[in-house]
Amino acid sequence: MKLTAFWRWWIAGSTSHLGSAVGGVALPLTALTVLDATAFEMGLITSAGYLAYLLISLPAGVIVQRLPLRGMQVTLDLIRALAVASVPLAWWFDALTVAQLVAVALVVSFANVLFDVANQTFLPEIVPAAQLQARNSLNSGTHAATQLGGPSLGGLAVQVLGAVPTLFVDALSYLVSAVLLRTLPARRVQRHVDRPPMVTMIREGWHFVLRHPIIGPAMWDATVTNFVNGAMLALFPYYLVRVLDAPPIMVGLLLAADGLGALLGATLTTRFTNRVGTARGLILASFVGVIGALTIPLGTGTVGYLAFAAGNVILAVSSVVLSVTTRTYRMLASPPELLSRVIATVKFVSWGAIPLGGLLAGALAGPLGARTTLLIFGTLTVLSPIIYLSTPIRRMRDLPLDATAESAEARV
Repeated sequence: MKLTAFWRWWIAGSTSHLGSAVGGVALPLTALTVLDATAFEMGLITSAGYLAYLLISLPAGVIVQRLPLRGMQVTLDLIRALAVASVPLAWWFDALTVAQLVAVALVVSFANVLFDVANQTFLPEIVPAAQLQARNSLNSGTHAATQLGGPSLGGLAVQVLGAVPTLFVDALSYLVSAVLLRTLPARRVQRHVDRPPMVTMIREGWHFVLRHPIIGPAMWDATVTNFVNGAMLALFPYYLVRVLDAPPIMVGLLLAADGLGALLGATLTTRFTNRVGTARGLILASFVGVIGALTIPLGTGTVGYLAFAAGNVILAVSSVVLSVTTRTYRMLASPPELLSRVIATVKFVSWGAIPLGGLLAGALAGPLGARTTLLIFGTLTVLSPIIYLSTPIRRMRDLPLDATAESAEARV
């Protein structure tokens, strides 16, 4: 039986996510164990992996709207495969440096931005509106499963093969994704002789998000969350290896706790928001995230391992509930002709905070220590519930699809 477009799209994404999860362990361990990277250098590598969200997210929405989705996604997969494969090749020729890891992270970052905007824009075209919440939950659950299994496999592979050769797994996953995406139907690109300039189109998406009483605050909440996540992404491998003295296989297992929490969150999100309401669910999930973030850097030895795992599970459950709920809402509440630009605007602001958090964390971890720095960033998560409680969302049960400044106030 021939697979539908959605399932081919889903298998392609699942494969590349699994490879990226393996690479997410192998790359930082390459920096730490092969190149003896410092905390600041780890911050640079992590920040480079997300810098493109600051630089091209806004035009990405217009680019995706104007170019064929299938051809662009296949090309981006091939670019990511070549970039990642260059690391083991350089290592074999004894030419690998931290600068190359930063450069590879930058290339993958730029490809990721365009690919992710295209991927989210494509989903509503192949899934009915009534199924979007379920499909988004499935995608989050699948991503969570890869985040659960990928780091564990990555840690085991690094323990057996070494950090650098393991990166070939990540490169291969992008090639598999490219082959599968090549089988999807091409989207016809509408050519408009009088199409508006890119700046005008970017401005339309920007104004829609900032003026929206729900999408706007949700974006600012995601910005705070991602700023903290950027710090954690930069410091987690360093904290586990240098502070908790964890071996590679334990690093993989502990980083997989994030995947376990994400899987739980994806499984529970729809049931949870149906029971308490989508608006109330956002507020409750934001409070839970604070507890998780402050638990992560507690304890030493076995207690430290357990606190790290428990905190990550709690924080991931919270993050997935927030992400699935707000992402689905954006897809339903945004005009179709603005969707790619709305997605790009949200990514520019919220994901652009990740490299900033990573750089600041790397700079602070030197003089303050990784544990203290993680506690400082964990404390910042209290801004998340404050943002939601300062908006009309605090008096709603569910998020209204016809939200305007007036209608949002009325739904109490």
